Amino acid sequence: MTTEAAEVASTALADDSRTQLEETLEELEQRPVSWFRSVTVPAAAVERRAVALGYEDLAIRAKLLRAGVLIREGRLERGGRWAHQVLAWAQEHENPFLLARAHRILSTFYGQIGDRSEALTHAVQCNAHLTDDEPPNVRARHLMMLGIALDESGSTEEGDRRFREALTIATAVGDLELTLNILNNMAYTAYEKDDEEAARELVRRMREVGARSSRSLSAHELDTVARIEMMSGRYDVAEETLSVLLEADQSKVEWHEGDAPAVCLLTLAEARRMSRRYAAAQQALDTAVKIAEERGLDRVRAQAREEQAALYAATGRFRHAYEEHLTFHKEMAALHSAQREARARALQAVFEATEARRASEHFREMAHRDALTGLYNRRYVNDRLPALLGEALVLRAPISIAILDLDHFKRVNDTLSHSTGDVVLQQIAELLSETAGSTMIAARMGGEEFLLIMPGTDAEEAAERCERLRLRIRAHAWEPVTGALPVTTSIGVTTSDDGRGSPSSLLSLADRNLYVAKREGRDRVVSDV
Repeated sequence: MTTEAAEVASTALADDSRTQLEETLEELEQRPVSWFRSVTVPAAAVERRAVALGYEDLAIRAKLLRAGVLIREGRLERGGRWAHQVLAWAQEHENPFLLARAHRILSTFYGQIGDRSEALTHAVQCNAHLTDDEPPNVRARHLMMLGIALDESGSTEEGDRRFREALTIATAVGDLELTLNILNNMAYTAYEKDDEEAARELVRRMREVGARSSRSLSAHELDTVARIEMMSGRYDVAEETLSVLLEADQSKVEWHEGDAPAVCLLTLAEARRMSRRYAAAQQALDTAVKIAEERGLDRVRAQAREEQAALYAATGRFRHAYEEHLTFHKEMAALHSAQREARARALQAVFEATEARRASEHFREMAHRDALTGLYNRRYVNDRLPALLGEALVLRAPISIAILDLDHFKRVNDTLSHSTGDVVLQQIAELLSETAGSTMIAARMGGEEFLLIMPGTDAEEAAERCERLRLRIRAHAWEPVTGALPVTTSIGVTTSDDGRGSPSSLLSLADRNLYVAKREGRDRVVSDV
């Protein structure tokens, strides 16, 4: 074989290997969330193979899959660190595919450590970075994550809206697994809000979808159904719902989560206690305790103490109930202490990962700044504007853009000097920065042209802000710099009411309005008609 032929054969083999790895990753990424444990081994194999072949992007994808499993298993320290490492790589390489997925996993991570604000931030970002060609079921998963984060942060109505959007997509594409997952989240949310009517309707739909699905309801889904049945005292129906757990052949039940059997048995014990079937309640409770101790489920074991205290009280053994209650509080205090330590370790790992990339971020920040004015530059705008539009689209919020151009700036350079022109540009940049504050973005696009990005600002407010800025620029003390030459600006403003539209189309509309301002005499603001 000639050298050229060997090179061709080697390239073809590498292409085949990459294609196989990509296909494996796609299959793993599309697996139902409830199958998360089945991902670990093949993802690790893909990561090793990708590293050996030099496919860094595929290795990073596989690592993110493994991070997601670790976080769902409660191994937050390593999972959070890995997810942040993937996020940093995705940001550095401007990879929207991994950005969207890393943010989704980090939303779960921060939700588990109790930082609802960060969980919501990442949930918004995981939707903002989705590209138009993403599969519908992926979009539905990300919307569901946003729904969970919004609900947990207190925005119940907004969360419900995202749940329903996700449900519409999952139903339309016939993804029954995902549909059940979304309905279960919605039903449990209704249960926590004590909205029995909504919860029952969602349970009805869960049963309907479950009947069409190839699998039975999972243990956690059965637990949700049973809890909702208990809201109106239908303890017999709740027990019937969970009775499949007591059958010898438990292959009918999808367990998935390691704590599912014990959690369901606790619910069963409570249903039996409430219906005064005390001996049967004790039997279910004893089994739950055994499973919790065998599997090291400390939280479930502590919750079993609380149920045991209630059962003692229901049967008149008040001294035993009191003692069990004290033990429950002692174990819960120890559990909370252990959880605080685990959260601290997880956050420390994340902090170290963040610190490790700050040096590279510093140089990237310098590359995004205009050397003369210190404002952001066109490169930064090209990077940031698509993400801001994505966030606006997710939140259904307005975003406005203004292009500013100094009037007759050439006169300053030609009549006075280029150094004087530079001073004018620097002082304009200061006025822009003061106007922008911490909520807007000011950038120099080149020459005497500047840009102002105003997230969350509607058309009327944007026009008012730009008018105030125009008047401030005109009234600025220019005489010590330019003498008798005035400095004024023309501004073109455009607004997207809900984040729709591409960066290029919005910039084009703002530029068109700027042209109209120049044509109509300069030193004015022109916004959308």
